[in-house]
Amino acid sequence: MKALLNLLMLLGCGYGVIVLLIFFMQSHLVYFPHIGREMIATPGQIGLSYETVEIITDDGETLHGWFVPAPDATGTVLFLHGNAGNISHRLDYLTMFRAFGLNTLIFDYRGYGKSSGTPSESGTYADADAAWQYLTGIKGVRPDRVVLYGESLGGAIAARLAADNNPAILVLASTFTSVPDLAETIYPFLPVRLIARFEYNTLAYLKSVSCPVFVAHSPDDDIVPFSHGQRLYQAAAEPKHFLALSDGHNDGFIAMRQEWIDVLGTFINTNLKH
Repeated sequence: MKALLNLLMLLGCGYGVIVLLIFFMQSHLVYFPHIGREMIATPGQIGLSYETVEIITDDGETLHGWFVPAPDATGTVLFLHGNAGNISHRLDYLTMFRAFGLNTLIFDYRGYGKSSGTPSESGTYADADAAWQYLTGIKGVRPDRVVLYGESLGGAIAARLAADNNPAILVLASTFTSVPDLAETIYPFLPVRLIARFEYNTLAYLKSVSCPVFVAHSPDDDIVPFSHGQRLYQAAAEPKHFLALSDGHNDGFIAMRQEWIDVLGTFINTNLKH
C-alpha cells in the first residue's frame, strides 16, 4: 500500500510539474517567430512592384511590412499571417491578390521577421490596429474597400479587427475557434481552461462581425480540427461562404490552389462594394 501511495504521489508531482510548465511556457507554444526568422525573398524577386513600409504602433514598436499595389485596384487586402514564419513566406498570396485586382498590405507582428518587440496577444491586436490605421489613414483606403484576410492565428486577430471596424470582407483560413478550444483538443489530459493565458477567441469576435465572411478549412487539417472551421461558419452572419480545402494545415491552399482562387475571387468580387 505504501509503495502504491508513493507511486501515486510521484505521478501527481509529475503531473503538477507538467501543468506548471505548460502554464509558464504558453507563449512558446503559441508563437514561433524563430521559425524562418530570416527574410527569404521579396515581392520584387517574383516580379511584383512593392513599397517597404514601417508601421509604428501606439506602444512604440516598429512593424516591417510591404505594400503591393495592383493596377486599377478595386480594393486592398490587409493580410494577417499565422504564428510561424514571416511575410516572405507568403509571396504566393500576393500574386493571387494582385490577380484579383487588389492591393495588399502585409506585415509582420512584433517579434517576427524584421519587426521589433516580443509577441503577445494584446500586442498582436495592437499591431493589427496600427496596420488598419496605416491603411485607412496614411494610405487613405476607405474601410469598405478593405478585405481582412486572416491565416490560422491571424484569423483570430482579423476577426477582432473586423468586429471593431467595418471592413468590406473577412476571410478566415484554417482558423481555430479559440486557443482554449484548440488546446483542449491537443492536451485533453490537462485542465487547459483553468491555466490558459491566451484567448484569441475567434468565435466570440465573429459574433460581432457584420461584413460578409468567407471561411476555408480542410477536413485533413492536422493542427486545427475541421470542426473549428464549421463552427466559425455557423456563427457568421450572411452573406457567407464555406470552402472545404484538402491536405494538412499548411498545405490546403497549395493543394486546392485553382479552386481557391476561383471561389474566393468570386466571393470577393460579389461582395466588395463599388
